Amino acid sequence: MTRHNAIAAPLAAFSPEHFQFAIEGGIATLTLNRREKKNPLTFESYAELRDTFHALRFDDTVRAVVLTGAGGNFSSGGDVFEIIEPLTKMGASELHAFTTMTGDLVKEMRACPQPIVSAVEGICAGAGAIIAMASDMRVGAAGAKVAFLFNRVGLAGCDMGACAILPRLVGQGRASELLYTGRFMNAEEGERWGFFNRLTEAGGALAGATELAKALTEGPTYANSITKKMLQMEWAMGVEEAIDAEAIAQALCMKTGDFRRAFEAFAARQKPVFEGN
Repeated sequence: MTRHNAIAAPLAAFSPEHFQFAIEGGIATLTLNRREKKNPLTFESYAELRDTFHALRFDDTVRAVVLTGAGGNFSSGGDVFEIIEPLTKMGASELHAFTTMTGDLVKEMRACPQPIVSAVEGICAGAGAIIAMASDMRVGAAGAKVAFLFNRVGLAGCDMGACAILPRLVGQGRASELLYTGRFMNAEEGERWGFFNRLTEAGGALAGATELAKALTEGPTYANSITKKMLQMEWAMGVEEAIDAEAIAQALCMKTGDFRRAFEAFAARQKPVFEGN
């Protein structure tokens, strides 16, 4: 569970051991691929995902990330026999090392400057629900079911940032219901509550997420990275502090080539072509 930092940018030739990875058109697609078990996570896949998102900070060729699962499911969460059973035999220091590592995955996702879009089909449960939650946007397919199952295995709902992030997506009362009961939230309910940004027909989540990611790659990607950073930072700010921080961030964006290109395109009655700088 230690960090080895073996993954380094650029990631064009990166071939992970525990999931699939591909870059095309500025979009990095990560596919959880243990379809026979509904794509559960293991100690090794947690660590490799964490280190991949860390490396993405330094790959300027990637402008958006899509996260999905193979075989009609997103992820069933931590593998019962490869994670949960070993945890019952660990001491306190080992358990804390594990929970720190899983939390570090969410931290790296939030620190990754590229917007992350999760494509959710079928089962999205436990740590799988957390990964979808930690993404910037979520596209759900009809039939998708999301559950934060921690209390079903005798644990608290406060896992990997759930008590901080989920209420900001769906509201305090609805987050409380999901975290206290561990029940499944269906796709339509998830969209109505604000967990899903949009829904597709069954089997269409990846195409929908990729379409959204493509639109992001065509935008001012440096400015988008600033938006992501400020969305994260302003959770801990008062309104006046946030306004002051945004004034600095926006002034910085006004020095970019994309800002000038947008003006020149507007003046010429053309659509701007952003280059991310």
